[in-house]
Amino acid sequence: MLLVLERFIGVLLVLVAVCMAVHGQRVKVRDEVTGYLGQEVILQCIFNPGADSSIKVSQVTWVKSVNGKKVSIAVYHPTHGPSYPQEGTTGRFSFQAPTLKDASLVIRPLKMGDEGTYTCEFATYPNGNEEAETKLVLLAVPKNSAQAVPVTTNYTETTVATCISADGRPPSQITWQSSLTGNVSTSQINNTDGTVTVVSQYNIVPSSQADGQSVTCVINHKTSKEPFRIPVTLSVQYPPEVTIEGYDDNWYISRSQADLKCIAKGNPPPTNFHWSSTDGPLPSTVEVINNLLVVKMVDSLVNTSFICQVTNAVGTSSSQLKVLVRGSPNNSGAGATGGIIGGIIATVVVIAVVVTVVLICKQQRKNQTARDNLDGPPAYKPPPPKLKLQSTEDDKPLDTGTEVLLKPVLLEPSSMVENSNGAQCGLHGKIKTLRQ
Repeated sequence: MLLVLERFIGVLLVLVAVCMAVHGQRVKVRDEVTGYLGQEVILQCIFNPGADSSIKVSQVTWVKSVNGKKVSIAVYHPTHGPSYPQEGTTGRFSFQAPTLKDASLVIRPLKMGDEGTYTCEFATYPNGNEEAETKLVLLAVPKNSAQAVPVTTNYTETTVATCISADGRPPSQITWQSSLTGNVSTSQINNTDGTVTVVSQYNIVPSSQADGQSVTCVINHKTSKEPFRIPVTLSVQYPPEVTIEGYDDNWYISRSQADLKCIAKGNPPPTNFHWSSTDGPLPSTVEVINNLLVVKMVDSLVNTSFICQVTNAVGTSSSQLKVLVRGSPNNSGAGATGGIIGGIIATVVVIAVVVTVVLICKQQRKNQTARDNLDGPPAYKPPPPKLKLQSTEDDKPLDTGTEVLLKPVLLEPSSMVENSNGAQCGLHGKIKTLRQ
């Protein structure tokens, strides 16, 4: 008997759930609605009875769950009109176009406390209340910014850039992109209105090489499809870094216009240049023009070491260069480099000209040969005539039994024969033999 009763109760609960589901299907809402802090949101709620014309609606009510309790925030009655128990008639809540079929609710401007679960209820006859729930999620678009933190070179890890994503909901995610070796520290501040401010710091050991380098703060937030990127140019202050240029190891007596230039970089920029020498005051033949040291005429007095001292707001640095004065020009050192290079270039030009002339001559000979073959005698060369042996006795036949001794050939010049190119090829002569 007890078992049967339990089964009956189970079936009854299933029927009730099915009935509630069918009723809930007639109330159409969105499962979740996203709103932005300070802006407007619409909670849609439509009653669709379908083909059942017997259902009558008498009232619509919006309630919100607050600390586990349902609080009425908006009511619409066809006779008494709309009512807003929490805000009054001039509050932030209003029906979009109140009817007994459309109870869509407008909230503006949104406050952080508006986030939560809302229930739209229709009082119907004969089925009683039919309802559906919708969840309101609030987002807040953060205010993003990033900037460099000016620092001075040192050997301790220091914050050189800060990135802030303020008053966002949910909290932003901040990362950094950089070619430098650094570390990141991030913190959050929970604001009283429910928003969150995220602060991220980029830390390195500051050096002069990091000055002017760019790092990028990358901010990801639910309110934006694409990451928000802010490039930051680092500012690392350091004392001047000094070098001296212009000495070519070819300063000789009576040479004119031998100059030295003091090159310095720093942050902030250098403000003062000072020239001196290791032997005391500068020689009288030397003139200083800011960062230039101009030697009008080289003499033995400039055979010394020159010092350039540079100052900026961070500190002072210097560089030293030793000058060797020669009695005559240095033709094998750096001063002769230009002549050597010039000679190499001239040699290359001469070789190129010779090769070009040879190629042109060869081509002209080929062209002349082709023309001669077309206009001259045929290329066929007849065989040479047979030689005739003459005897000493009026051209009688030689006795085959007689031993004959041929004397050396005598070549009598008769004419010159030219080849197809016009060149003389050899001599054509008569051959005579004598019998001994």
